Amino acid sequence: MNKNKLFVLGLLAFSNIIFSQENAKSVNYPQVKGFFGVLHPIVTVNKEETVYNFSDYYTVGFPTGINVIKNEHFGYSLEVVPFIKAEDGKDKVTNVLFHPGLLFRYKHGFTFIPRLAFETGGRYGFTAILNKVIVKSKDVSYFIATPLPVRFGNEHPPSIGFGLQFGATF
Repeated sequence: MNKNKLFVLGLLAFSNIIFSQENAKSVNYPQVKGFFGVLHPIVTVNKEETVYNFSDYYTVGFPTGINVIKNEHFGYSLEVVPFIKAEDGKDKVTNVLFHPGLLFRYKHGFTFIPRLAFETGGRYGFTAILNKVIVKSKDVSYFIATPLPVRFGNEHPPSIGFGLQFGATF
């Protein structure tokens, strides 16, 4: 072989080593990740009324949970959300939501999360959530989410709501 062919073969072998090491940064599954957030319900609508948060009172939730990520596209999540309501200068925990769900992960940091919903206040239903990672680092990812809760039961008409959630996974 001449020197040029040896040089090209050597260059290809070297670049293959470099690129294969770069691609070797693959993620091992399953993974377990914790998360914490702040949830601001914005509006809830039923056939009798439309209720806005921030008008007569303020309600805030603190979603806390664990995600078990099976592969790059799918996982399971269990979330518990205590809600605090502040009204007329008084505040208290008014409800705790148990919120199991599935994670359908997509490219560009988007995740669709359908969750079942069981509230200590007597309501039940489901929540559809669209989640987007907005900042990702080695140890922490920050996200924004838009939950759409649908609730039934406890002698109230069915309702649908909209909220904004901000949080971090670690």
